[in-house]
Amino acid sequence: MTTYLEAEANPLRNTGAIRIYDADAFAGMRKACQLTARCLDGLVEIVQPGVTTQAIDDFVYDFAVSHDAVPATLNYRGYTKSVCTSINHVVCHGIPNEKPLKEGDIVNIDVTLIVDGWHGDSSRMYPVGRVKRAAERLCDVTYRSLLLGIDAVRPGGHIGDIGAAIQTYAESERCSVVRDFCGHGVGKLFHDAPNILHYGHRGEGPEMRPGMIFTIEPMINLGRPHVKILSDGWTAVTRDRTLSAQYEHTIGVTEDGCEVFTFSPGRFDTPGIAFDPNLDAAR
Repeated sequence: MTTYLEAEANPLRNTGAIRIYDADAFAGMRKACQLTARCLDGLVEIVQPGVTTQAIDDFVYDFAVSHDAVPATLNYRGYTKSVCTSINHVVCHGIPNEKPLKEGDIVNIDVTLIVDGWHGDSSRMYPVGRVKRAAERLCDVTYRSLLLGIDAVRPGGHIGDIGAAIQTYAESERCSVVRDFCGHGVGKLFHDAPNILHYGHRGEGPEMRPGMIFTIEPMINLGRPHVKILSDGWTAVTRDRTLSAQYEHTIGVTEDGCEVFTFSPGRFDTPGIAFDPNLDAAR
């Protein structure tokens, strides 16, 4: 049985219960998430052939410090960088290093900034120069999968509605949904209940209620969904070495739908697909 609790009146640890946040918490999350979105916007001109992922990490760290924020991943469970940079067949948690990006790469950049204790969590795909059509199409499919997942968020619905919408669309486009990682509750905790699976069946899972805050972050592969973790203990890659893509937004459930906290102020989070106005209405 799912337990819901008022967020501010309970311990700051993951108990498995789902937190319900108030208007002040939504304001705090809005501030943190918009700073994260601005950081990601700032990377648009930086991600070019020849740039190292360490340079991206340096930018994120400097941006955070200059805005009185803290990168949530820095020293998180032993992770030593301020950002995750996942290139081509890397599914998630790629570690920045001194290897330069190459023309035709696609890279997911995952940033979480802590502002006044609130975690703003988002990621986007960035093309490195001119990319092949298969990579471009995968990014389009992944972003539309995210929008469809967001469109399924409403009070009285179920978490399974989100995963069903994502899985149905991604598989109809002959892509696969990664099962090993999921979205999550977020707020003053980086990772909290509930888990947000990106596959599943409508009507299953916890009921969505106003005040819930969580991420939706589908990882979509061109090939099969299976992944493996490299010896560094963090980097997840596709087992069949096919391309993977991911987009992530942090959202709050409202009385009549949801609010997306991490939309780009400059609209740089869009990979160039033709939007369905119904899916883009949350902007």
